[in-house]
Amino acid sequence: MTRTCLVVDDSRVVRKVARRILESNGVAVIEANDGQVALNACREKLPDCVLLDWNMPVMDGLAFLRALRQEFGPDNPAVVFCTTENDIGHIETAMLNGAQEYIMKPFDEDILTGKLAQVGLL
Repeated sequence: MTRTCLVVDDSRVVRKVARRILESNGVAVIEANDGQVALNACREKLPDCVLLDWNMPVMDGLAFLRALRQEFGPDNPAVVFCTTENDIGHIETAMLNGAQEYIMKPFDEDILTGKLAQVGLL
């Protein structure tokens, strides 16, 4: 069965890069450009993993993460924050609110696949 990853980022370029890496590793990709679109996508079909940006319009990554965990529980889907926010406070906040992993932009295939392997997607 094909694993799915919801890529949530307001940057089309970032979504495209992530899609290319994920699809080359056999993962089906769903895209969302903000947290509200992502939450609606999760309500339609819960993905195995969410690759989540922090700073987005409408609903940011943290608000999405809190809503996701409230609605679907603490563990599923796995959430990997992917952001330019690299201070320890942001990382702690992400983890305390239910993210499993955290990667910095810009990322490459090795970084992304390594983190996705850690959360059990690959």
